[in-house]
Amino acid sequence: MVYCEYCGRQFHDVRQLATAPCPYHPNGSNRGYHKLYEGSLKSRYTCRYCGRTFSSIMQMVTAPCPYHPNGGNKGRHSPAL
Repeated sequence: MVYCEYCGRQFHDVRQLATAPCPYHPNGSNRGYHKLYEGSLKSRYTCRYCGRTFSSIMQMVTAPCPYHPNGGNKGRHSPAL
């Protein structure tokens, strides 16, 4: 199984992940494809911008991050590898 870094969705293989549009893509909903999460599977995921921890990538990326580089709450949390 592989995961999308942008939305946390799970796929059976990289080919499926790379050919589907992502609803949480940084360019806008479905304006780009999923991105492979290259980190290891963990019990807790840490946001690379603010350090907050979450139990899944999907839970993490649904919330805006107050310390996002684009400005406070102008982008979503992003998992640290």
